[in-house]
Amino acid sequence: MDPEPVARLRLSVFDSYLRMSPRTPDPEFPVRVVAIDETSLANIGQWPWPRTKLAELVSRLSEWGAKSVTFDLVLAEPDRLSPQELAHALGTERIPTDMVAQIARLPSNDAQLAQALSKAPSIVSIVGDRSGARTLEAYRGGISFAGDNPAEFVPAFPAGISSLPELVAAAKGVGAVNWLPSQDQIVRRIPLLISIAGKIYPSVSLEAMRIGTGQSTIFVKSSGGSGVASFGQRTGVESIRVGERIIPTDAQGELWLKFAPTNPLRTISASRILDGTQDASDIRGRHIFIGATAAGLLDLRASPLDPSIPGVEVHAQALEQMLSGEHLVRPAYATGAELTFLVILGAAVIALMATSGAITAAVVGAIAVAASCAASWFAYARYGLLLDPVYPALSVALLYIATSLPKFIQTEIERAHIRAAFSHYVAPPVVAEIARDYDALKLGGEKRIVTLLFADVRGFSAISENLDAESLVQFINRLFTPIAETILANRGTIDKFMGDAVMAFWNAPLPDEAHVENACRAALRIAEDLMQRNAEHDLLGRSDGEAQRPVRMGIGLNTGECVVGNVGSPERFDYSVLGDAVNMAARFEEATKTFGAGIIAGERTMAGAPNFAWLELGSVTPRGKMRPERIFALAGDENYAASEAFANLRSAHARLRSAEIEPADYASALAECRALAPHVVAAYYSERHDRTSKTPVAVESAKS
Repeated sequence: MDPEPVARLRLSVFDSYLRMSPRTPDPEFPVRVVAIDETSLANIGQWPWPRTKLAELVSRLSEWGAKSVTFDLVLAEPDRLSPQELAHALGTERIPTDMVAQIARLPSNDAQLAQALSKAPSIVSIVGDRSGARTLEAYRGGISFAGDNPAEFVPAFPAGISSLPELVAAAKGVGAVNWLPSQDQIVRRIPLLISIAGKIYPSVSLEAMRIGTGQSTIFVKSSGGSGVASFGQRTGVESIRVGERIIPTDAQGELWLKFAPTNPLRTISASRILDGTQDASDIRGRHIFIGATAAGLLDLRASPLDPSIPGVEVHAQALEQMLSGEHLVRPAYATGAELTFLVILGAAVIALMATSGAITAAVVGAIAVAASCAASWFAYARYGLLLDPVYPALSVALLYIATSLPKFIQTEIERAHIRAAFSHYVAPPVVAEIARDYDALKLGGEKRIVTLLFADVRGFSAISENLDAESLVQFINRLFTPIAETILANRGTIDKFMGDAVMAFWNAPLPDEAHVENACRAALRIAEDLMQRNAEHDLLGRSDGEAQRPVRMGIGLNTGECVVGNVGSPERFDYSVLGDAVNMAARFEEATKTFGAGIIAGERTMAGAPNFAWLELGSVTPRGKMRPERIFALAGDENYAASEAFANLRSAHARLRSAEIEPADYASALAECRALAPHVVAAYYSERHDRTSKTPVAVESAKS
């Protein structure tokens, strides 16, 4: 069983539990977010603000009786708007020396913020960093642990980024703002402790709880500590205590978040604090987080309840949860209980399969799985326990399949083999037809008349030079996905993709009486879709004000006898075609470069679809051949072939190829062909006309 998809499924089950029964927020909202929001940016100015504004904000919150004031911002650089920084930026050439000296004596903006922090129950932020090389001062608060050292289990970082030392020294506490999302980038847990270069630091939410409740020490209980049943194993962190509050964690010291729905009452605009319009009673006795909520500041996270919430709200909700005591817990015994349930249920299913049959075993297994799901939900809703119903349910289902369906699997093995062999080459209806009628399929190799299609991107080297590797792969996928769909929709078989080219064939593995027409329709649809996507700039993307270079393709069609079957070794093979007709189709595709026609076919293909719109181009002698081959440009389907527009095009093209035509008439015929079908046949004759400017001769010996 692949652990990653199952783990994601388990998380999705826990997410559904949380959506059905989220945490009920305290109506008094003991934790508030003072937001740097769009209103604040409009009223105060664009971010970053002068640190004097932040100092004013901290002082106002402290005066109004906030229990704690926490910055969800790492203020790592000096304020660029400080007088000293401005004077330094302007230089002595623009400011007199004595004025620079006077400015230097002014208190810096950072010093004013430090002074405000020193008078408030303040917490500033740090962040663990995996790529940096900066070390931080040791945590000034107390962290005491019973049992194994928690630094061995909590998320570890080799270095960190700190707020300015003078701000850290002035603040009452310091906390980390790291968040560690799951692989789907959804925040479900946050680390309450992290290790930076071997030193332990609390999260901002845990530190805000310590400062706000007037505690001096954080107590950590790990494996080996008193009352922790670890049976001699180093099982990690079990809980964290601040004062009288015990916070259960997982083995890495992370807190499972039981989110409450986002509520606008939790958030206060910073501008209302600064202009004094906010009621001070909304601040008094509450924990305050200062952070960015404006979308333009890009501090957004995803939670199981909301695809986009401000990062500061994650920390605020974590503290709110710790204060409420309404936690989610994945207990240490959970894995053992789940395995025990699985062993008992699995043994019962096997016994019932042997004694009572598959139906009874299925009924009992289904009831047991339903009971495990119900028990998991009850444990969550009543006790906040996270017990996994996914692994037991899937394991029992797989066990039932493995023991009850061996005969069915044995009878289906040949059908599954054929479906797997052809699912990437032919359309699903054809796969179903093959599975129904084995007699119509020969995998060992047989001679058959097939129609082949080669399609190749023109100027691929120039395109690839302007794209990086990732963009190039995206371009190829965007280009070939609809082409593959078109081939399969017209009953074609995809042989292979070759870089910027694709090869397909018709009339195998199943007979197709209309294989020539189906191949022609596929080629026309590919060309039509490519023109439309070029017009919409759907392939190379759009660029501001810059014209997009269109993507061109040459398509070659040929019909002939080939050997069709599995080609390769017994261990690895492909269903493919071999024969001279394959080489000729590739040569006809190359001929599109010379003649400028989008689609060129051989004589047998033209004869197999006589009702389509064909224009004879002449004869070519392909590389490696002694005998010339007549080639034709495919201009359209039966409807276009019967139209007046094609009649005019055919007449103009006949005059263009006439050996007796005069130069003036040649230019007129060429212009008419350009007007009627600019991407069909005009390019070769245009080049010939520009080169010679005299009567052309019919093309009979061009090399391809």
